[in-house]
Amino acid sequence: MRHTEFWARLDDTLGRDYSRTWAELTVVRELDGRTTQEALDAGVPPKQVWAAVRRHLELPDSER
Repeated sequence: MRHTEFWARLDDTLGRDYSRTWAELTVVRELDGRTTQEALDAGVPPKQVWAAVRRHLELPDSER
């Protein structure tokens, strides 16, 4: 998964206006207590970050 696909999925899930704010402010425990943005900036692969976000938001398996 590329970063562009990650952001497109997050935009579809949370809405474009809110997704960036959510990514900067919400700590996801599964990402070692980092925000989504911090994890991506640290080099965590977008696919791994999306999997953690999907579980954090309790999205259905169809959103894999």
